[in-house]
Amino acid sequence: MIEPHLTFWDFIDYVQRNSGLLLGYLYQHILMVLTGVGFAFLIGVPLGALCTRNRALARIILAMMNILQVIPSLAMLVLLLLIMGLGSTTVTVGLFLYSLNPIVRNTYIGLQQISPSYVEAGRGVGMSRMQILFHIRFPLALTYIMTGLRISAVIAIGVATIAPLVGGSGLGREIYAGINNGNSLRIFAGAVPAALLAIVADIVLGILQRRLKVDNRRSKNILPPTPKAQG
Repeated sequence: MIEPHLTFWDFIDYVQRNSGLLLGYLYQHILMVLTGVGFAFLIGVPLGALCTRNRALARIILAMMNILQVIPSLAMLVLLLLIMGLGSTTVTVGLFLYSLNPIVRNTYIGLQQISPSYVEAGRGVGMSRMQILFHIRFPLALTYIMTGLRISAVIAIGVATIAPLVGGSGLGREIYAGINNGNSLRIFAGAVPAALLAIVADIVLGILQRRLKVDNRRSKNILPPTPKAQG
């Protein structure tokens, strides 16, 4: 069956008539991404910090992250499906695993880039190891950590569109319903919001990253005072 010629206004009309359904899918899509990336952030940042403590452990952790990253997203979800069954939990765990690598790697690189003079300055004023980590290392590595978070969020939004294949929900349901029924309007109604969501997430996290940039926060005393030369 050949579809009649569709216009932009047909698309707008379809979105208006099905706004409730599409908003529901959008909410489920955002919820899956926030949960998966949120857990990846909570686990990934400490793992990245752990990598800086031991070189052998760093090699093992980063090798595992590489393995996770090279597995195609659909294959990853199918493997999880065999273990966890159909449902949004499988999708969320898949998004979590797929989001780990950028966060762990950027946290590790960010912490490695810090000048030893700042750490020595912290030790010089009597800071403990944990105080140096939370008051010097993490704030100075924040730009790198936020970059990892931005990459993870954009990847997760894209991967979540194949969630219906393993029983998940979100905007992918509209895309696959359009493919199965040969309805281009439904495909666009799922794909366009997913693409806009990725763009908005990147812009919002980019603004947050710039606001948290260390150079903009020197006046708030994030960095320890530079020791004065003696004599």
